[in-house]
Amino acid sequence: MQQWFTVVSSSVAQEHHTSPGTMESTSPARSIYTQHFLLIAASLLASPGTSEAVTPVSSLHISTLLRESNLTSTCKFETHDLKFVDYQTKNLSLLVTGNNEKEVTLMFHIEVDILKQIPNITLNPGEKNESYSLVLEATSVGHTVVVVNASPVNMTDVSDAFVRVSVSHSEDLDYFSDVVGWIYFTAWSVSFYPQTYSNWRRKSVIGLHFDYLSLNIVGFFLYSVFNVCLYWTAAIQDQYFHRHPFGVNPVQLNDVLFSLHAFFACSIQVFQCCVYERGDQQISKTAKTILAAVILLSLVMVIVSSAAAVQWLDFLYFVSYVKLFITLIKYIPQAYYNYRRKSTSGWSIGNILLDFTGGTLSVAQMFIIAYNYNDWGSIFGDPTKFGLGLFSVIFDIFFMIQHYVLYRGNEGYQRDLNSPQPTHSSSLTESVSSVDYGAIGNIH
Repeated sequence: MQQWFTVVSSSVAQEHHTSPGTMESTSPARSIYTQHFLLIAASLLASPGTSEAVTPVSSLHISTLLRESNLTSTCKFETHDLKFVDYQTKNLSLLVTGNNEKEVTLMFHIEVDILKQIPNITLNPGEKNESYSLVLEATSVGHTVVVVNASPVNMTDVSDAFVRVSVSHSEDLDYFSDVVGWIYFTAWSVSFYPQTYSNWRRKSVIGLHFDYLSLNIVGFFLYSVFNVCLYWTAAIQDQYFHRHPFGVNPVQLNDVLFSLHAFFACSIQVFQCCVYERGDQQISKTAKTILAAVILLSLVMVIVSSAAAVQWLDFLYFVSYVKLFITLIKYIPQAYYNYRRKSTSGWSIGNILLDFTGGTLSVAQMFIIAYNYNDWGSIFGDPTKFGLGLFSVIFDIFFMIQHYVLYRGNEGYQRDLNSPQPTHSSSLTESVSSVDYGAIGNIH
């Protein structure tokens, strides 16, 4: 996602690109074209074409600027989000409250050229609380932002006068994408329970690698922290919208519910590890080191955020990056554990099939949205999210090959008599000393 900060004056227009700061997959590029930044542009904007982050605009700057400019009217659209289909038209109301002492011209800037140009509107002196109907006509699919600029700049407040417009090939594809989204949401949510049921049925957690479980629960805890704070904490939301004034909150209610549910489901499995037979399985030294580093760095970020050295939003970005790192490594211990035992006994294939279903549909939805809005940058422009989704699917395929091909019918561990049995755990792939415990139970 790119942030475009543009200061419009009578003769100067300057553009500045910022670095991505969210996990949004389909959000359009954002823009700012507002005269409120004229007095502070020099201190906020670097030279065009750089990749430095733009300093957030504080509410104090804005409020001070508004008081000094003596604005007598306010202009805003009836909504900040609008969606319709290619080559259709859509009516949009522009609301102007208050009155002006002088004539004011409202000009409309369309960031990405997917709409026909909107004619200027003139506000005559003395007019109060007017509503103007605009006709938006799509010329192609994509995402754009329509922003209002006023001339002269010191008469009308247009800081909230913008609308995000999405034009699609087909409304049916939008519905289909929603259905796909709910299917993979359900598959991912249910995927935790086959392993939980298997543990309960066998009264044993042997076969479930403790490193995988420990990394998984910490990852979903951090994911829950990110979602809950950004969805419900007003102060952090303010920080986000200061950096992305025309953006949308990347966290929705279903994200919050999924992460909290995932943490709860992992907690059940941790409880099972405490009460069911587990042999002498334990978390490896490597995993303990990783988890200790995560906790330590998180505490450091909490301290520096509390001291206002960085914003709390930066702390949330930090925990989200840690979650991505955990996702990259969490499957490795279980995959190697299955290989060493030459068996998947005790490791539920059900959670893999459901995870594969969810991951595949998640990637498919990204392509559906990219095609429908001609937004291929949401996939190839954000390789992190796409790569992580693809990475998880590849590991799921590997687990299925282990279960159905390589070790099919193997209920226990085929010991290599030439290899000594490990006596202690030292790495992510050596954390179970009694490696033939997988023979207990045959429910997968």
